[in-house]
Amino acid sequence: MARIENIFDVAGRAMSAQLVRMNTIASNLANAGNISGEEDTAYRAMKPIFETTYAANVKETGISTTEVAGITRTDRRPERTYMPNHPLADEDGFVYAAAVSVEEEFVEMLEAKRQYQNNVEVVTTLRALMMRTINMGK
Repeated sequence: MARIENIFDVAGRAMSAQLVRMNTIASNLANAGNISGEEDTAYRAMKPIFETTYAANVKETGISTTEVAGITRTDRRPERTYMPNHPLADEDGFVYAAAVSVEEEFVEMLEAKRQYQNNVEVVTTLRALMMRTINMGK
C-alpha cells in the first residue's frame, strides 16, 4: 500500500472511496426494478465498507484518510408480491422484487456527492494557497 504523506494523498483516497460508493449506488439503482422467481436470487443492495487508514507517522502528523475495505450486500429481504401470471412466478404465484430502496439510494448519492465536493474544495483551496505562497516569494 502506498504511503500517506500529505493532504493530496488524503483527499485522493477519500475521493476514490466516494467514487466506489457512487458506483455501488448506480448499480443498486440500475437493479431496483428487477424481479426474480426466488427469494435467494433476488438482487440485494450493495454497500461499501469504509475503514480509516493512518499514516505511518500518525502520532506526529495526525494524517489519516478513509478507504474502501470491501463491498457487502444488505440483509434486507426482497419484497414478495403475488403475481401468478408473471413468467418468473414461483409455484405459489409469487415473485420477488429487488431489495433496494430508491429513496435511500438517492440520499446516499447526495451524501457521496457532498463528500466528494468537500474533498475537491480542499484540494482546490490548498493549490490556491500554495500558489499564493510561491507568488509571495517573487
